[in-house]
Amino acid sequence: MNRLLTTLKMVTLSALLMGMTVMAAGAAEEPKLVLSNTDCVKCHSAAPAAIAANGSAHKTEIGCQDCHNGHPPTVKKIIPACSQCHSDKPHYKLVNCQRCHTNPHTPKIIKLPKDITAECLTCHTKQNEKLKQFKSKHSALSCSFCHSTHGKIPLCTQCHKSHSPDMLVGDCKRCHQAHMPKVVTYTSDTANSLCASCHKQASVLHSKTDTKHNKVSCVACHKDKHKMVPSCQTCHGAPHPARIMARFNKCSYCHNIAHDLNRWEPEAPKKTGAAVKQAPKAVKK
Repeated sequence: MNRLLTTLKMVTLSALLMGMTVMAAGAAEEPKLVLSNTDCVKCHSAAPAAIAANGSAHKTEIGCQDCHNGHPPTVKKIIPACSQCHSDKPHYKLVNCQRCHTNPHTPKIIKLPKDITAECLTCHTKQNEKLKQFKSKHSALSCSFCHSTHGKIPLCTQCHKSHSPDMLVGDCKRCHQAHMPKVVTYTSDTANSLCASCHKQASVLHSKTDTKHNKVSCVACHKDKHKMVPSCQTCHGAPHPARIMARFNKCSYCHNIAHDLNRWEPEAPKKTGAAVKQAPKAVKK
């Protein structure tokens, strides 16, 4: 009898141990709970709303858990460093990202502090090269002096007055580049009126001349670069015999200036006893 009871106890104990082993194994096989974006929005409403509105790649390419690895109390430090994902460009090596990117959930809404330059130049390298190579007053300004908001292209008239009332705001960029403003360039279709904004006297003479030059645009002659004065021979070759060209090696000796050809004003004769006839004198324009 005692032997039977002992056997029953051993069988019962074995069964209990097997059951506990199976339960433990079943518990180990249960999948670990993982939070999803839909779980996060149940408590956090502001961040998902900001991402939905202006999240950029933070909206389309990653989820909450890609940045926030865990949740208190299991994980205490849930605010990641930007370098966790952003590390392959010089711009990403800057410290204090929040100085401009104040909200990581809207990363492209950038608020620039005053007098900021170094941070801008890690991305905008071409502009920096122009500012260094072509020195001007713009070279000494901070980027945020003009670009108070990221992506903002300011009007030149924000600081500068137009050369003339006829010049519109959009006309500035036809001749000037903001990062190299003293290098003046223009296209072949630039209107004479734009040149006249600065070169008024030449424009008045040119518009009133009765020679064929009246039909020629300013940039047709001054086409290589600003302030370039072309040679008459560029268009006219050598129109006179060699002996004349040798004696009068400057066209202006006979034709005055290109903007007002052949316009001369005689000079009053000097009185030294008898009147002496004087050669005509070129009108100074």
